[in-house]
Amino acid sequence: MLDKKDEVGGMDDRALVYGTTTPVLDEDSVDPIYKAKAHVLNNAIQNIGMGRYQWELFVLVGFGWASDNMWPIITSLILLPVTLEFNQSKPPLLSLAQNIGLLAGAIFWGFGCDIFGRRLAFNMTIGVTAVFGLIAAGSPNFAAIGCFAALWSFGVGGNLPVDSAVFLEFLPGSHQYLLTILSIFWALAQLLATLIAWPLLGYHTCSETQTTPCTKSENFGWRWFMITMGLFAMICFFLRFVVFTLYESPKYLMGKGRDAEAVAVIHKVAAKNKTTSSLVVEDLLIHNQASSVDHQQGTDAAAALKRNLEKVNLTHVRALFRTRRLAYSTTLIMIVWAFIGLAFPLYNAFIPYTLDSRGASFGDGSTYLTYRNSLIIAVLGVPGALIGGLLVEIPRFGRKGALAFSTAATGIFLFCSTTAKNSDALLGWNCAYNLFSNIMYAVLYAYTPEIFPTKDRGTGNALTASANRVFGIMAPIVAIYADLKTAAPVYVSGALFVAAGALVCALPFESRGKASL
Repeated sequence: MLDKKDEVGGMDDRALVYGTTTPVLDEDSVDPIYKAKAHVLNNAIQNIGMGRYQWELFVLVGFGWASDNMWPIITSLILLPVTLEFNQSKPPLLSLAQNIGLLAGAIFWGFGCDIFGRRLAFNMTIGVTAVFGLIAAGSPNFAAIGCFAALWSFGVGGNLPVDSAVFLEFLPGSHQYLLTILSIFWALAQLLATLIAWPLLGYHTCSETQTTPCTKSENFGWRWFMITMGLFAMICFFLRFVVFTLYESPKYLMGKGRDAEAVAVIHKVAAKNKTTSSLVVEDLLIHNQASSVDHQQGTDAAAALKRNLEKVNLTHVRALFRTRRLAYSTTLIMIVWAFIGLAFPLYNAFIPYTLDSRGASFGDGSTYLTYRNSLIIAVLGVPGALIGGLLVEIPRFGRKGALAFSTAATGIFLFCSTTAKNSDALLGWNCAYNLFSNIMYAVLYAYTPEIFPTKDRGTGNALTASANRVFGIMAPIVAIYADLKTAAPVYVSGALFVAAGALVCALPFESRGKASL
């Protein structure tokens, strides 16, 4: 069970009345000046409340959540037709190219948003994905589609690190559970992708059992599919970049010593929500004056130069290992993400391929049936986010309990899938697996940014995402040598999920009912 000292029975009633919030992290885990100012901004955002700005942001951040799941799913859905058309002997190389792009994107956008700000990264990630997704539809060979998969994945890799930081930093502490609910977009993305894939790929794809060569004309479904999904991503980019105005994160600005700009953003958000805020810049500056000169966040030329030099060192990384407990938490959550990073793509990225190949061995492996089953599996993922949102608020269970339970259950259902004697049984186990994996990701995506301080949150998200993507790169390599038509990848994936669930129990911070710094 969870440690007694980590339990929180819910946010204190006085916190809601007077606008004060209890922080997730220990007193010594962050710089005292930063912590004091973060409390001021947390209180200001809590007093403004959940309004129009945050709800619009909820939907637009949801596009990022959707992209993070949709495009890896797209890669898995086109794997079979691309393999048949280009006569590729090692199909997992496409997933390898994708994961290399995801790693590069997680590093660049994740670390970058702590340097050049949240706004630029938030606006560009889906745009990059849309452009290269559309171009990929014209790929003349396997090498080309692999390159474009890496490039669209470069944009996708930034969605989680950036969007989770953006949303959390504008969210009142009383509504942080919405980070878990956001994963409804993650599940709906899988449903949308498979729903569109079913008619396009199910009817316009070569059969694995056909004896004649697979030609472009009879296998054009995956190209129409890429065009459709690329256009959807372009619409999401337009809504985020043109229609909605994202303000720079006030905590990011405060962390860079730009206190006046941080206060200005608070007032803009209040105005958008048709309310007011009593926050003034002196409420932040007083904490500089109360501290020694050595600890002040100055705004003179020397201080500005110091902050610019800070961009090229490991300040944000070192901050995540500032105390023994914070270092332990950061290391452990990175390991959890790494294990899941190998386990999830090792199985999920090849589900259509597995359904088709094992369906053929069961005597019912038609292309139509493969994509129909993928759609059914996707439908079962939708309630996962909602269930996750309920589980994280259960007293004495919280984020850690929900995450440990759902992660271990995901692995157990994978083990069960190896007992399937026909396609219907395999489909049933895959549905249970997808339900619990969506609960797992809903909680993981919410819990991770909550345990990092704002000024280093992009870096923390980048570290966990990078660990996830590095191990994700290993998945297609394992798949190449393990043979996807055997149960070996499934056993490895299931064991990793169970191990990750056990590690979650050892995490030191429970963020339920507490405000992030």
